[in-house]
Amino acid sequence: MSDFEPVIIGFLCKWCASAAADLAGTSRLQYPANLRPIMVNCSGFIDTSYILRALLEGADGVLIGACHPGDCHYVDGNLKARRRIAIIKNSIKALSLEPERIRFEFISTSEGAKFARVVREFTEQIKALGPNPLKRNER
Repeated sequence: MSDFEPVIIGFLCKWCASAAADLAGTSRLQYPANLRPIMVNCSGFIDTSYILRALLEGADGVLIGACHPGDCHYVDGNLKARRRIAIIKNSIKALSLEPERIRFEFISTSEGAKFARVVREFTEQIKALGPNPLKRNER
């Protein structure tokens, strides 16, 4: 299990979390390359089926990066996303998946260091959980 490298899908708000990822990169902050970022206009636009599909198709974890409360370009999309994530974390137990495989974080544009820290922490957390039990064997 020591050679396990998790695949993490990241749904990142275009206005904040994605910009923080860019800042982390331009600041040359180190974080694992396990994250597969997907830029979305707003975390509130992320349908729960996207998160479920990522996990069902073998992603080991899903990270959702949103604007801080009060900073959402779409008024309260980030708060809607937070509520949806709480519901889905409760629901994935029925699939025999740990809710810890999903992480929601408020990350603003200027928080490149926080972005890098969150990716490092989440990668280590997923490594401790091990591979997604729903992952199909690679051929």
